[in-house]
Amino acid sequence: MAAVLVLAGLAFAALTFMGVFAALILKLVFRIIFFPLFLLKFLITGLVMVIVGPILAFVGILLAVVFGLVLAVPLLPLLAVAAIVWLLVKSSRRPAVV
Repeated sequence: MAAVLVLAGLAFAALTFMGVFAALILKLVFRIIFFPLFLLKFLITGLVMVIVGPILAFVGILLAVVFGLVLAVPLLPLLAVAAIVWLLVKSSRRPAVV
């Protein structure tokens, strides 16, 4: 009984291997046949990215600045208090002897 199970397992492994091997061969054939289309897709994608890339970079930088300002606006009162404290500390110092 165990020999039958081992034989069934080996048969299943062989069929799986042959299926995967056939799929790889088929994939290779399709890649070779459709290579000009893949090359055309690559060239068109590169051209589109040359055109769209700088626009996306500009929009990204603009959004980063806007979100930075939106997040910094609530900190403006603290900045004002810090400036007042700095001015008070600066005005109360003795002048340096030269």
